[in-house]
Amino acid sequence: MHDTSPNGTWQSWFDTYGRRLVLFARQWAEGAADAEDIVQEAFVRFWRSPWRNDADAVPQLFAMVRRAGLDAVRRRSRRERREQLAVLDAGDEPWLLPATSSDDGPERRDELQTALASLPGEQREVVVLKLWGELTFEQIGRSLDISPNTAASRYRYALEALRRSLLPSPP
Repeated sequence: MHDTSPNGTWQSWFDTYGRRLVLFARQWAEGAADAEDIVQEAFVRFWRSPWRNDADAVPQLFAMVRRAGLDAVRRRSRRERREQLAVLDAGDEPWLLPATSSDDGPERRDELQTALASLPGEQREVVVLKLWGELTFEQIGRSLDISPNTAASRYRYALEALRRSLLPSPP
């Protein structure tokens, strides 16, 4: 068990939340290394901030990853515009989400990734925070600056959309 109290070490915090943060950051990253960079940037900001001493430290940590991810998207977008102006063909990689289980075959993982990528960004954020971030709707609401009811609604709509796209159609 790691000490994630405000007095815990950065290593114990990172050991506890690092993988979840990287999974969350992959929404805005072009690859795993970019997601790790986003988490590193956010984690350093978080560790230097007074938020780590707050009762809402964990949702705030996820919120900082989200802000760092959005900053990364903006930087990437500006870079791509500059490259396009220079007549370079800079393609975007699809949004990535890690495999759900080692038991899933690659086809099922691809199908799930495609279904998740097709969700609106607001719904996808909530799904990732709920399933991989293991946050409550209240914590998700604080992380995304929305009400817990809005977080729950987005989650419910996302699950329904995923069901429709992943379950076979009746004959």
